[in-house]
Amino acid sequence: MKPDNALLAELLLESARRHRHLCPRQVLGVRLGLRGLRALKLVDEGETRRFFNDRKRLLTIVETDGCGLDGVAVATGCEVGRRTLRVLDYGKVAATLVDTHTGKAVRVHPAPVARTLARRYVPDARSRWHAYLEAYQVIPDEELLVVKRVQLTQTLQDILSKPGIRTTCHCCGEEIINEREVMVEAHPLCRHCAGDRYYTEIGE
Repeated sequence: MKPDNALLAELLLESARRHRHLCPRQVLGVRLGLRGLRALKLVDEGETRRFFNDRKRLLTIVETDGCGLDGVAVATGCEVGRRTLRVLDYGKVAATLVDTHTGKAVRVHPAPVARTLARRYVPDARSRWHAYLEAYQVIPDEELLVVKRVQLTQTLQDILSKPGIRTTCHCCGEEIINEREVMVEAHPLCRHCAGDRYYTEIGE
């Protein structure tokens, strides 16, 4: 299926506005998001509008940060601040979309031959970058993208948690929200104090 030009153009404009320019990975991000929505039947057949019963129906997990993330966010309407967009940095331009009402999930990523296809679709482009930028907007879904049904390794309840729940780390005394504490010997610890650390403190 070829992308709907009107909707794609609208979303690319919004992505470029947020990112301050348009690049190939943003285009891929938008295409990934739209393809996932269509697979979950959360966009109408003409792709003229996205529809959700509530603002938090869709959960999207992206596998890298950067340009592609902006495109996915624009296409899906998911945001980190609403806790509907998660980043698990695997270094891959890929996204998993989850319908929280049905539990159905799909993972979408570019076909391994996407770059080669781009040069075929736009052979006269002035550079590889421009070929990617133009071709990713017109290559049909079935050639550009791979979509698979998947099952999350965590339950939605564990991922989303319950709003308003908070506790205090038994070790450092900092507040922990969203049920992210780790229980050690019957005491709640933050992940840092439990040993899952991304920083170490430097003495004054």
